[in-house]
Amino acid sequence: MKQVIIIHGWGGNPEEGWLPWARKILESTGFKVQIPAMPDTESPDIEKWVGILRQTITKPDEQAYLIGHSIGCQAILRYLESLPVSIKIGGVIFVAGWFDLDNIESDEERAIAKPWINTPIDFVKIKSHCEKFTVILSDNDPFGFLESNKKIFEEKLDARVLVLQNRGHLIETQELPEVIREIEKF
Repeated sequence: MKQVIIIHGWGGNPEEGWLPWARKILESTGFKVQIPAMPDTESPDIEKWVGILRQTITKPDEQAYLIGHSIGCQAILRYLESLPVSIKIGGVIFVAGWFDLDNIESDEERAIAKPWINTPIDFVKIKSHCEKFTVILSDNDPFGFLESNKKIFEEKLDARVLVLQNRGHLIETQELPEVIREIEKF
């Protein structure tokens, strides 16, 4: 059975923004959809978040599709890095994904973001587990360096990148039809 796992962002939850809408649409087309509540969402930790992905994705295979929002994209990247060599998944959609952040205001936020930003990512290993990556960014995301993040996704993952106009951090909306269209393309 085709499954979709959606990972919310930092400070987020499974009921925010477009996530419940995407679940409803995807379930109506035959996907099994899970949106786990990630632990310590106000202070996300790489190992804890990857651990939840390992628990949630009980059968990582080509029928599994992953969708992440913001730091959820980072969690997916690090999960893919941890998979055994022979595992392949069907596709990944990164929404408002980043490798560097802008507008981090407090020392506490900087301390939380630092391991996510500074821990190296093995893109070759990630690509060995998945060949289909789509990235959805907004031209006015307050947290992202649009051009540098876009370039990394394109160069390191051969990702298809969509840049939406004036959509902020892409969680403020109740519907994000681009996600559904991209899953259908996989």
